[in-house]
Amino acid sequence: MNGRNGRLAGTAASLLLTLFGLVFVTFFIGRVMPIDPLIAILGDHAPEDVMARTRVELGLDQPLVVQFGLYVWRLLHGDLGRSVMSSNLVTQDIARYFPATIELATVAIIVATLIGVPLGVLAAVRQGSVIDKVIRVVCLAGHSIPIFLLALLSLLIFYATLDWAPGTGRADVAFEGMNPVVTGFLTIDTAWAGDWDAFYDAWAHLAQPAGVLAYFSMAFIARMTRAFMLDALAGEYIITARAKGLSALRVIWRHAFGNIAVRLITVLALTYAGLLEGAVVTETVFSWPGLGQYLTVSLLNADMNAVLGATLVVGLIYMALNLFADAAYKMFDPRVR
Repeated sequence: MNGRNGRLAGTAASLLLTLFGLVFVTFFIGRVMPIDPLIAILGDHAPEDVMARTRVELGLDQPLVVQFGLYVWRLLHGDLGRSVMSSNLVTQDIARYFPATIELATVAIIVATLIGVPLGVLAAVRQGSVIDKVIRVVCLAGHSIPIFLLALLSLLIFYATLDWAPGTGRADVAFEGMNPVVTGFLTIDTAWAGDWDAFYDAWAHLAQPAGVLAYFSMAFIARMTRAFMLDALAGEYIITARAKGLSALRVIWRHAFGNIAVRLITVLALTYAGLLEGAVVTETVFSWPGLGQYLTVSLLNADMNAVLGATLVVGLIYMALNLFADAAYKMFDPRVR
């Protein structure tokens, strides 16, 4: 019990230290950037006396150490400040925009997993064959082509040329604001309201950006699955299982895949965290009103409270998913325990 308590205390201390480091780095990066927050608030032509008074009111005249202490104190009370662009609390803006990012990333990781894992297993089982080479080329392309280029090609082909998909945004203008916001997930809210036209429109708008992110993530998941499976199939227990006359499907999926499932959980959790963190470019190209676009627009407008708040939220989620992956690894793998 003491050993377990010690490990829990060590984990908690590590998380707190990481969180403090995240807050420290994001705060000082925001302060050393060549962007004056007063210009973003008051404009370029504000009188000097107004600039000086506002600087004092915001505490920007204090030393950086004092400003950091005040910032941490506000964070401990759940205060991320107020956005210059929207004049809302940053927490309110994040609560408004983040569900769109979660919806996009969740659909992408589900599609990527359902396609990437079987492809990785198939490539490992048929190592060196034409199928293996094709899968490796497809995955290499998905992992090498910049995601903004994939997004632009998707719009060019499926929207501008073939007219199979709707344009950018999260929904058609005709459906915006037509249904009450319950969860913030448009596909769920429209189904909850029974507005099936809006429901199908939401899925149609979701398909392109989610497909781009899914292809990018699928390439990584398939490559990792293939590597894990090749290592597992070379194990002596696989040779023993085949010698016992077990079927190929049982050897592959029960013994080999069952042995790599724990490592795949870690890969999937970190990939999902990466989607939540790295959907900035995709959301910008598709004008998807999520946290990534909010972060980009805030940065372009020198809205540092919004930038720091969004960065902290993404960092916290990344830490939480990393912790979940470690816990899952220890839970399902007795060797780690």
